[in-house]
Amino acid sequence: MIIPFELFRELSIKTPSRIVLFVIDGLGGLPHPSTGKTELETARTPNLDALAASSVCGVTDPVRPGITPGSGPAHLSLFGYDPLQYLVGRGALSAVGVGFHLQPGDVAARVNFATVDEQGRVTDRRAGRISTETNRKLVEMLRRIKLPGVETFVETESGHRAVVIFRGPELSDELTDSDPQVVGQPPKPVEALTPAAQRTAQLANEFLAQAAQVLKDQHPANMILMRGFAKPPHLPSMSELYKLTPAAIAVYPMYRGLAKLVGMELLDAGNTLADEIHALRDNFERYDFFFVHVKASDTAGEDGDFDRKVAVMEDIDQHIPALLDLKPDVLVVTGDHRTPSVLRLHSWHPVPFALHAQYAVPDRLSAFSERELARGSLGRFPAMEAMGLIMGYAQKLARYGA
Repeated sequence: MIIPFELFRELSIKTPSRIVLFVIDGLGGLPHPSTGKTELETARTPNLDALAASSVCGVTDPVRPGITPGSGPAHLSLFGYDPLQYLVGRGALSAVGVGFHLQPGDVAARVNFATVDEQGRVTDRRAGRISTETNRKLVEMLRRIKLPGVETFVETESGHRAVVIFRGPELSDELTDSDPQVVGQPPKPVEALTPAAQRTAQLANEFLAQAAQVLKDQHPANMILMRGFAKPPHLPSMSELYKLTPAAIAVYPMYRGLAKLVGMELLDAGNTLADEIHALRDNFERYDFFFVHVKASDTAGEDGDFDRKVAVMEDIDQHIPALLDLKPDVLVVTGDHRTPSVLRLHSWHPVPFALHAQYAVPDRLSAFSERELARGSLGRFPAMEAMGLIMGYAQKLARYGA
């Protein structure tokens, strides 16, 4: 049973206890065909294994059982927001994440630079993961595109990703994506989901047509794909809901955007996990809730690189002692969703979850892995329940009915 926001507002209390929510993007995988072991089961992670032994553990469903989540809904769920009620499109997350000030009525879309062949079929949805520097040059080219009756803004996000914002009267975000999500097919035309969205769909398709001309001589990024059309969302802040003073430490823009939308202060995170841990240490006395995000595990899974994902987990493991040295009252290590290397995509499988706290009775599990954590005392539960557990173990909820 999910705790309603009204109850959180009533019971939440301000205390000096500190919380670290450490989110390993794409955490968890599926067995490798030749070994029968997942990436977590393959990796040497003595510190995470020790954490599992000293924590209460389980696995979470980010949205609902069987539903494969995007990163936005999955993170919102960890923050306690029902992703079915508070659906935030990727375009809006990307725009806010790069610091673009969305105005009411704006429509933003996530852009992937992609590669298409001579027949217009997508051969690489990420254009070989071009560099951010190359991205900026291509964005400058896309800024030449002009559409009738609207302004367009194009901004670099990171790597192969960018964001386009449409500004004008009576725009709609009720649109389908142009990204086919698979290779071997041409980009899809953007379609209106309602009659009121017809004009916006036409503008999006005209932008795509002009982009194809602008980029036709570029390689490998000779096309763009658009998805996640969204207007600016409105969410209650975590300060309002939980009486927290929250901060976010994330390198990738989209996750910074998501954190900003729920009222977290964005801290300078540098470029590496070591930089992020350093930022956490430097700011530890200033805030009582920290969202720390790691992206590399998800990237390796999406690339289908099993060995690299194993290596990423082994690197993350080396930083766990630094988190524990800060002595947070609650440390949660979990993921937003699984990204198994064998699928190269997000998946619907439940996500590993470990909560370390002074008053947690340890499950004494033998390893930090999908199968082992599923044996923990928390069992399988909705990710939306995580904030209730976190607040309770941090002693930030008053007695109910007292």
